[in-house]
Amino acid sequence: MSNKTGFFLWNLRQFSTLVLTSRRTVRLDPLRFCRSKIAHPDWHPRNLLLHDLDNGMQPGIRYLFQDALLFKSEDDGLQTKSISTVPTPTVDRSPRPRRLSFDSKHSLVSDGTSDNGLKKINFHHEVFNEDLAKETKPTPVTYIKLSQTCNSLSDVLDTFSKAPTFPSSNYFSAMWTIAKKMSDGQERFEKQLMFSHPAFSRLCEQMMREAKIMRCDDLLFSFHAIVKLGIPQNTLLIQTLLRVIQGRINEFDEKCLSVLSTALEVMEPCKNVDVLRAALRILVDQHVWKIEHVFTLQTMMKCIGKDAPVALKRKLEMKALRELDKFSVLNSQRMFEVLAAMNHRSVILLNECSKMVIDNIHGCPFKILISMLQSCKDLRYHNVDLFKGIADYVATTFDIWKLKQVLFLLILLENFGFRPVELMDLVMEKVVDEPKSLNMKSVLSILHVYSSLNHFHKCQNKEFLDVMADALTGCLHQIPSENLLNAVYSFCLMNHLPLALVNQLLQKDIISELLTSGDVERNVYKLHILDTCLELDDTPYHKSIDISLPQQPSAPLYPNAKVEEVLSRILGGEGYFSKNVQLPHNYYIDFEIRMDTNRSQLFPFSDTDVVSSADIQRLVAVLCVPRSAYCLDSFHPRGFLAMKMRHLNVMGFHVILVNNWVIEKLEMEDAVTFLKTKIYSTEALLPADVNV
Repeated sequence: MSNKTGFFLWNLRQFSTLVLTSRRTVRLDPLRFCRSKIAHPDWHPRNLLLHDLDNGMQPGIRYLFQDALLFKSEDDGLQTKSISTVPTPTVDRSPRPRRLSFDSKHSLVSDGTSDNGLKKINFHHEVFNEDLAKETKPTPVTYIKLSQTCNSLSDVLDTFSKAPTFPSSNYFSAMWTIAKKMSDGQERFEKQLMFSHPAFSRLCEQMMREAKIMRCDDLLFSFHAIVKLGIPQNTLLIQTLLRVIQGRINEFDEKCLSVLSTALEVMEPCKNVDVLRAALRILVDQHVWKIEHVFTLQTMMKCIGKDAPVALKRKLEMKALRELDKFSVLNSQRMFEVLAAMNHRSVILLNECSKMVIDNIHGCPFKILISMLQSCKDLRYHNVDLFKGIADYVATTFDIWKLKQVLFLLILLENFGFRPVELMDLVMEKVVDEPKSLNMKSVLSILHVYSSLNHFHKCQNKEFLDVMADALTGCLHQIPSENLLNAVYSFCLMNHLPLALVNQLLQKDIISELLTSGDVERNVYKLHILDTCLELDDTPYHKSIDISLPQQPSAPLYPNAKVEEVLSRILGGEGYFSKNVQLPHNYYIDFEIRMDTNRSQLFPFSDTDVVSSADIQRLVAVLCVPRSAYCLDSFHPRGFLAMKMRHLNVMGFHVILVNNWVIEKLEMEDAVTFLKTKIYSTEALLPADVNV
């Protein structure tokens, strides 16, 4: 037998084997959750080569779903649906003299030529279905062209159903490109149509078949698009792609790893995701010094997560510090979010990025401003220059911002205790000029921020408080009880008690509700503050709370050994001052000193007869104050400290504030001089103006 005839018969036998073994295939639904179906699909030679690539997929799927996926024979009587297939034919993989492929007319083509000059062997139309013999291979189309010619996700699927082309990643990338340009509502509607489209399952199936032979960048970009399109993570499609990516991760370049990191950021933890994250960490650890682009570095830093080893986080930090000269403004802005995602507080890196952000703050989008502040909060990073730069920028461009945006910004700044005076004054003026722009939620937010930071306006303070009270009075019967209590508590801190709000709050049913639901301990604390303000503040409201409130726990006592020793040296012994003095309304002071009105004589606490003299007055209250009691980077007292100073003045005390962190830094002699000046100076004993 000649060589030509032998090759012809061998190829014919191989072709017949493929036809016979592919008659009965297992059909898997790519969007079903761990379910399998049996089907007998019509054989199509165009998919012949792709069918061969799916060999060996079954063991991976069984491992993937932990034996939850069962393959059943047709004897089980399981019904089938016309959904995409993943056939698993058995192919003879013995050595061949040359590789076979299909031309555009579905003819077998030999990649090489024999010694006798044989170049092509055409099978006659009797071998194939007559319709299939007339088909032509579709022209490949790029995802860019698809996204330009199609107006919706369904249009892309319609194009696929008419003439599927390789690779199928183009269709997913095109759909994500189109979806990004849509509004949120339109995107949700289009995704619903996408899931119900008859060609969607076939596209998912083809994607699974092609994943092993697809170019790495096509595989990763399509995987990213599939994740962003909202396909459920526990579907067979996504889990199969995760397994394929695990097997091919060593083939990925820097760009592919960056795309993979972006996709993994938004994925929930599961077995395959965790394995892939671990593999990515190993790759990043091995090749961190070879990363060339800052954006890729930041993407990988963000992906490795909070539970990554500390050594890896520090290595990435050092790499970022080495690349600082390459940082753009966007890189600097993004670094805050990246470090927060890693839960790694690199003060040096944050300081350098803050400088670039401050220098280029104008034009920064609102979303990025909020992201940076939120990241600073998560990292416990307080940079006064950064906060001031952001606040000044918003104040300078105040007219372009919505009130809702400015309030959101103020709430974040209040978390740091930072008081942007100019910006808060502008908000007060806007509120006074446009009271109709307020709603209940905005009023509650404004009251919380302004009372916490103890902010006031020299000219419009009363008008501002009246506008706030009127705005809440207009929707009085719609305010939940806890929100009403929070509003009244804020007014108490600012020494303003609106009658209508207080009357509504003091109703027995509302008080009972506050004492039995929600955060009861917090509610009791705020009700005690209200009761104290009703008794001590100058208010036209003279009614106290009728219902007896639960007793509050005693305030914690903090040792102030150094201040105690300094006072003992100044006053001549411990008998001339008292420490940890408990006062009515659950107030306490760290040290109390009794002096005559001329400050010429001290009176010991042990001599009760002298204490009862009319010349003696409980005069000086020394409060040891932590840094958190002031606004950030200032000596402006925050809301509670300001209220306490006001109430101590009403109770007959002159208040002296001793800053703990200042005293701790001073030598003993300097501390004595410092505190003696505070006690005996004329300014120290004047009535305190707690707002200045």
